[in-house]
Amino acid sequence: MWIDCEMTGLSLSEDALIEVAALVTDDELNVLGSGVDVVIKPPQQALEQMNDFVRTMHENSGLLPELERGMDMAQAQAMVLDYIREWVPDAGKAPLGGNSVGTDKTFLTRDMPELVDHLHYRVIDVSTIKELARRWYPRAYFQAPEKTGNHRALGDIKDSIDELRYYRHILFPADPGPTSDDARKVAALIKASPTGSGR
Repeated sequence: MWIDCEMTGLSLSEDALIEVAALVTDDELNVLGSGVDVVIKPPQQALEQMNDFVRTMHENSGLLPELERGMDMAQAQAMVLDYIREWVPDAGKAPLGGNSVGTDKTFLTRDMPELVDHLHYRVIDVSTIKELARRWYPRAYFQAPEKTGNHRALGDIKDSIDELRYYRHILFPADPGPTSDDARKVAALIKASPTGSGR
């Protein structure tokens, strides 16, 4: 369950959730359905206190002019949940996926708790894989696909899915992968030793 949010800033006490998009994929990262993208009308105070960087970003993406016609939070949550439940009817089954999804999840927990309750407690954060690639496989990191989402929620989700597809192909061995015996041998070596070699 891939979700991306756009906000007026990163402060939970002052900023507003203004766009939420969702896409469901299967285990092979194939997108199911057309997804959902909702624009939410924020309180005037949240608009007024946006800093220049965020305001310019949302102006350039075309999101800012859409906010006046945005829906309320209850409508937005219902639309996102309707799409998710079409593909994942049972609560607690689908982990939340995306880039730096911890920030998104804090705003969703505040504003769309029913949606968060439908998700699995685990997350699939592509940013983690990206940071590991930067440290361990820098050539792969620097060849990752360029982002094209333009700070719109649905576009950013598609970027995240493409990014994970890339890292899956470049970093994770294809089937059949390591044998069970090979995996057991490596597991026996890894005992949280200082070197990670089991010594």
